[in-house]
Amino acid sequence: MNPTRRTVLLAGAAAALLPPLPAFAAPKVTAAATQPYASYWYPDSLPAGSPGTGITWRSLKSWTAAGDPDLAFNVASVPLAPRFTPTPANATARSGQARVQSLVSFGPTSGNPSQGSATADYYALTHWAYLDELVFWGGSSGEGLILAPNAPIVDAAHRHGVPVLGNIFLPPVAYGGQLQWTRDLVQKDAAGHYPLAAQLVAVAAAYGFDGWFVNAETSGGNAALGADMLGFVKELKALARARGQRVTWYDAMTVNGTVSWQGALNSQNQAFFQAADDMFVDFRWSAGSLASSGQKADQLGRRRYELWAGVDVESNGSDTSVNWDAIVPAGKAHITSIGFYRPEWTRNHLPASRTPGDFHAADDRFWTGRSLDPSRPDAADPWRAPAVSVADRSTVSGVPFASTFNTGHGLRWYEKGVVTSDTPWNHLGLQDRLPSRRWVVRTAGARPAVSFDFADAWRGGSSVLVDGELDAATTVELYATRLPVGAGTVVELTHRTDAGTVNVELAVALAEPDAPGATPPYTFLAVNSVDSWQTVTVPLTGLTGTVRSIAVRLTATAGPVRWRLGGLAVRDTVATPEAPSGLRVTAASGGDLRLAWDPAPGDVRHYTLHRLLADGTRRFLGATCQRAYFLAGLRPEQGEKAARLELRAVGELYTSSAPVTVTHTW
Repeated sequence: MNPTRRTVLLAGAAAALLPPLPAFAAPKVTAAATQPYASYWYPDSLPAGSPGTGITWRSLKSWTAAGDPDLAFNVASVPLAPRFTPTPANATARSGQARVQSLVSFGPTSGNPSQGSATADYYALTHWAYLDELVFWGGSSGEGLILAPNAPIVDAAHRHGVPVLGNIFLPPVAYGGQLQWTRDLVQKDAAGHYPLAAQLVAVAAAYGFDGWFVNAETSGGNAALGADMLGFVKELKALARARGQRVTWYDAMTVNGTVSWQGALNSQNQAFFQAADDMFVDFRWSAGSLASSGQKADQLGRRRYELWAGVDVESNGSDTSVNWDAIVPAGKAHITSIGFYRPEWTRNHLPASRTPGDFHAADDRFWTGRSLDPSRPDAADPWRAPAVSVADRSTVSGVPFASTFNTGHGLRWYEKGVVTSDTPWNHLGLQDRLPSRRWVVRTAGARPAVSFDFADAWRGGSSVLVDGELDAATTVELYATRLPVGAGTVVELTHRTDAGTVNVELAVALAEPDAPGATPPYTFLAVNSVDSWQTVTVPLTGLTGTVRSIAVRLTATAGPVRWRLGGLAVRDTVATPEAPSGLRVTAASGGDLRLAWDPAPGDVRHYTLHRLLADGTRRFLGATCQRAYFLAGLRPEQGEKAARLELRAVGELYTSSAPVTVTHTW
């Protein structure tokens, strides 16, 4: 999507909600502050009766951006990043063939907070490098059928180059589906157009996501309804394409209006596939039906990889039995792409006592495979993880680039190695661009454990921990990049050694490896070893060209070793962002506040919000990429008569602007 267009949309769509006010103003507030949630709607008519507790029934047909009270909290701010495909990490992963789509339920249809919450127990997806499309799955007959993804998910996905689709779920009758809702969706106006198609495109444009997944599973239709649905999808696609959006069709309704899952591309759903960008092939597929589907796509002049072969992993995750050779055979061209249904199993199957580390271990197993090293896939592993078949992608193609290895959730919040909030949290929009190959480790000795760790961090909630004997020199690969080297380009590593002693070197490759799976041609540069958090600057003096890969080489002088990497930056200069302005309380209910502000000029990664206490300390309250934020449960402290809040803009290199403040009188 076009960043300039998105900026204009963000500013225009939310203008009615965020009128400009002077900086540092503390206007009189009369509105009550309510928690903003991800949006959901019915197409037009609402169910009979009254909604359940915490549920708001809304009609998409009557939605307007100006009348959306939560829009400012839900507008994504990160444009869809371009990405490239480096030389694959192994000889079996291929580019240009099978792709991966994920249908993920990040939370309930209703009551899904717009900007994270105070728990670390969250499906913090990090393996974006293998994904080509994310669907914000959900919807229910008692809450709403059309879901717009919330901003943190879109921002994290876009940072890694992955488009995100909202979901249209017309449920089976057995789950409360009503055929009237299907008719509502495909209603026509007097001119023969489909007004809800235009509404869907307007919502995606205003919210900043990338299109819609259409899943019509309510039975009882006829050929007339099938024709109306086809006309609706065609118009939706035409309008979406004009706005840089896309449409994916779910293999359920057929051209005659009935619901009959085909498990194939055939004459019953071909017209819908042709009207859309892609199609999710229902789980009923067989090796034969996928083969014929690929052939039919070829005959239609379409790419067979625009078909997602559904793989239901909701119940068994990486223990699911799948006929992988029917989708991604090892010895010949891939047949279709892969469509994972509910891969958040990697979190959900764990006991209630699960930790972020438990989740990431299961998620690494799912995406990387049993070896936990994409450069050395386990051929005997019955689960053919995406890393085995699909080449990873990267968006790290410009300077400055920085990462603090923040996964978007944590047990505490750290700033420069110091805990500034001991409250668990999640906010996926704060996730850094993360290493795409987790974890490629090259050593002649025993392989250490490499993981995101939540016991300590430099910034955010996590760091990279390397833990093991290190009985031989060990290179841990971090990023595939396309970073130009200038006369003043430096790399900064923020690290520390918790146990043992180790020599640290920065590894930089200026060329691709000779073949898939081969080691990049690294140049090794010395880094000072430290026992406490320290940032070491390594000039790339004498190197020219483009950095293609960044890694670290660790050589133990006494073990076992526990070594942490808290930050990495590649830069030519250091820039400090300008401050935001107009920080204001727009609504208040006791200690619940809605805040808004005018954006800082120039490039801003996110905004941080702190509370200034009477004893002079600063407490982290939250951060967001948006220009509005909801605070819950503030209370007077240390005898204060008013809470003083401080907002700063944070740049790509984690430099912070001067603050802007506002007070809230108790």
